[in-house]
Amino acid sequence: MNSTRTRAIVLRRTNYGEADRVLDLLTPSGRFSVMARGVRKEKSKLAGGIELFAVCDVVLGQGKGDLGVLTSARMVSFYRHILDDYDRMNFAYEVLAQVAKASSSLDEPEWYDIVAEVLAALDVTSVPIELVQTWFYVRIASMLGDDLNTQRDTSGSRLDSDKKYRYDTTEKGLVADEAGYITAEHIKILRLVGAKDLNTILQVGGMGEYLPDCLDVARRHASL
Repeated sequence: MNSTRTRAIVLRRTNYGEADRVLDLLTPSGRFSVMARGVRKEKSKLAGGIELFAVCDVVLGQGKGDLGVLTSARMVSFYRHILDDYDRMNFAYEVLAQVAKASSSLDEPEWYDIVAEVLAALDVTSVPIELVQTWFYVRIASMLGDDLNTQRDTSGSRLDSDKKYRYDTTEKGLVADEAGYITAEHIKILRLVGAKDLNTILQVGGMGEYLPDCLDVARRHASL
């Protein structure tokens, strides 16, 4: 039987039969569905290695059809601090649900990196949740082919640092507006979020007061 060893993040766990579970896993090579046999039994050696909000080391064997078999699982990193904060936990569940939905039709290795970065950042309580949320919404929109344009407004004009803007949901972009709430500082942050990984962005300070508005733009653009 062919087998593959890989890092994995559990997207979904579905009970099957009396003691089994079907797992949807994200890996650096893409998404896999596997059967974890007997994992719901009290003495199962697999159970501790397939927790949510964790990175696991797993061995996947060949099963019937497209459904593989989980033959080994070991916890590598468990982001337990996510469970200590309701908002972080709720958002982590949302991330798993949204990526599960998106990856079912667009199976790309990048999903693993995105979820791994989000979970690691959410686990650090000093990291503003608004920053993690903004980054995720911008990234998932980009993965689905809908990049947020932070260079030009909806009319095609280059964004001006002396002007204010608002986000237009219908046009899916920024519109110049004297009463708008999006300034040059917001645009700098949105550009950074769209271009860099979370670890790099976390080294940049002075974003706090702008994050709620950036999150509003990112969430509305992603339409989630």
